[in-house]
Amino acid sequence: MSPTFTLADAADAELLVGLMREFYAVEHLAFDEGAAREALALILNRRAYGLVYVMRVGEEVAGYVVLAFGFSLEFRGRDALVDELYVREAFRGRGVGRAALSMLEEVCREEGVRALHLEVDRTNVRAQRLYRGAGYVDHDRYLLTKWLS
Repeated sequence: MSPTFTLADAADAELLVGLMREFYAVEHLAFDEGAAREALALILNRRAYGLVYVMRVGEEVAGYVVLAFGFSLEFRGRDALVDELYVREAFRGRGVGRAALSMLEEVCREEGVRALHLEVDRTNVRAQRLYRGAGYVDHDRYLLTKWLS
């Protein structure tokens, strides 16, 4: 059965916070529920920031994906980042992640996005195979981050 993607809104916040908690545990990321709720409310209420989709297979929630919008001179205009892509364990290897990337590419074309980026942990070989198979390339650069608050 093919996955479906539903654009999330504020009514999906509880579901999404639970999925975020799962994703952050799998990826060994610090999860601050209050901060997660604040950031989620921002993106759910301001389309200019990005879009969040709930992924389902049949009636079951298979995960979620977040598309964040940006702008880049290097990439010639509007760009976007697959900020979070989480597929629950029971649905991995069934084409859900690949379908999500394909759906996001179409959304980006409709939104006038010129380049779609994502990041992947250096040790997550399975995800790297998925992304490379979908046409993503490594720019042989490091993503460096400085928290401002």
